[in-house]
Amino acid sequence: MSRSTQSNPKERDFSLVNIGQLVTNNSSLGTGELGVIENAAITVVAGKVTWVGASSAVDSSLPKVDAQGRSVLPGFVDSHSHIIFGGDRSQEFAARMAGVPYSAGGIKVTMAATRASSSEDLKANAQSLITEMYEAGTTTVEIKSGYGLDVETEKRSVQVAAQLTDEVTYLGAHVVAPEFANDPDAYVDLVTGEMLNACAEYSKWIDVFCDRGAFTGQQTKKILEAGISKGLLPRVHLNQLEQGDHIQMAVDLDCASADHLTYLTDQDIQTLARSQTVAGLVPACDFSTRAPHYPRGRDLLDAGVSVSLSPDCNPGSSYTTNMPFSIALAVREMHLTVDETIYAATMGGAKALRRNDVGHLSVGANADLVLLTAKNYIHLAYRPGVPLVQKVWKNGTLMFTKGDQG
Repeated sequence: MSRSTQSNPKERDFSLVNIGQLVTNNSSLGTGELGVIENAAITVVAGKVTWVGASSAVDSSLPKVDAQGRSVLPGFVDSHSHIIFGGDRSQEFAARMAGVPYSAGGIKVTMAATRASSSEDLKANAQSLITEMYEAGTTTVEIKSGYGLDVETEKRSVQVAAQLTDEVTYLGAHVVAPEFANDPDAYVDLVTGEMLNACAEYSKWIDVFCDRGAFTGQQTKKILEAGISKGLLPRVHLNQLEQGDHIQMAVDLDCASADHLTYLTDQDIQTLARSQTVAGLVPACDFSTRAPHYPRGRDLLDAGVSVSLSPDCNPGSSYTTNMPFSIALAVREMHLTVDETIYAATMGGAKALRRNDVGHLSVGANADLVLLTAKNYIHLAYRPGVPLVQKVWKNGTLMFTKGDQG
């Protein structure tokens, strides 16, 4: 979801009026942490928010779009996705539902299909998933590599991702490539050497899957530090499959986010609370893998940890692009309030990407808007599984209208 390249800025100039509830995520503009304004309007010029306030006071010189009393939110910010891949793992899902436990090894199945896929096919598949994201209200997405596990395919993966988003993550360290099964340290050397050199120019972030069956803490630290030395910003997968002791490492390296966190100790939570590292929660993954429990979202927020929310779209453990589904899970299973969950799906994701131009609707923000069919944003959790997104704008450009097959 790269920035709009629309040639005529005036086509992105309008006022969205008669908004029943406008979520701004700026408490100085409205009530509560979400900064909710009733009977609101918002003005967009050249893809940016230029005014927010009462619908009765809106600039009358701009074209108007009538929200008909419905709710408007900032576009969702998905800070964790794996959508550059080939193949299908539906049989693995069926086996898991029949009782086979999830492990990191399934990544290697996707690896073979991804290596065999052309860049054009990888892009087409990712683009179709991004279309689904727009339809569910997501306007910003981070995209990882990680299904090539060789220099050529990892490079192709980040090249494709860079055509689709500004938030590209090099994840050569997803698991150890099968060719290096007997010498994982040699694979780490590849990831921190030739592969990193090939991928760095197309990437903003570096990530590692630090968990059972993937990479140790020592290997993870080496890989992240190598990426940092190349100018990449660190993030990390932690504690999905078992309790680890590497939260402090993530904080010490100033990782923008530590993601999954299905297993956490009280000390882990306190360590995160004293840091700038966001806890990236992906409850759809826990749902899809039948994890024994969900992350401690309630405890994280109560301790003052910043939390983001993502569907974690990937072909193995969470094949969904749907942020509203993740919102419903977070409310039901992690005991977050609806407001907390909306904030995590918008501003939380922006914080996890260290962005200040998305996730909110203050003046100067990108005009990434979601118009619901409902008059109250609570319906996103109240009506799970129901398609409640009516229209979506990205940088002021209309990207989706419900019922529009064009």
